[in-house]
Amino acid sequence: MKKVKEEATPSSYLEAKLLDQIDFSDTFSTTNHKNTLEETTNFIFNNTPKWIDQLFVIRNKIVKLFGLKTGIPADYNEEFRVGGYIAFFKIFSIANNEIILGANDSHLNFRAVVANSNETDFNIKVVTLVEYNNTKGKIYMNLIKPFHRIIVKRMVKNAFNKNEQ
Repeated sequence: MKKVKEEATPSSYLEAKLLDQIDFSDTFSTTNHKNTLEETTNFIFNNTPKWIDQLFVIRNKIVKLFGLKTGIPADYNEEFRVGGYIAFFKIFSIANNEIILGANDSHLNFRAVVANSNETDFNIKVVTLVEYNNTKGKIYMNLIKPFHRIIVKRMVKNAFNKNEQ
């Protein structure tokens, strides 16, 4: 069994008005019936390999030159609640079967949804939704898109429950 697969973004997220418009989306899924959604979300976003951490260091040095956010937000806290953060993503919503994280910046806004569809296989869905605020956002996303897919796929793999193979 594959640990992670890319699949079509569910139309319910494209139509949910999580952002004013969706300019980019993707969805990666894995299987985990053992852990809570909070634990699963932490596995995905708080256990990145060193090579991903290094890519973010390089990214932050480059985008800082263009005036994009790179620092810790003033309201940063690690409480698992709306307004808290998981890694550097703000929690916008918590429900029984989904957590919505994201950030807004001058160039783009994005949401990352971690959802449990309760399917037998590939029940954990990680949906990325991006809205470009300007040309800078479109250029930025086109530059990072190849890295984004590799990184997100690797991060989602952290949530795979090895006991379910």
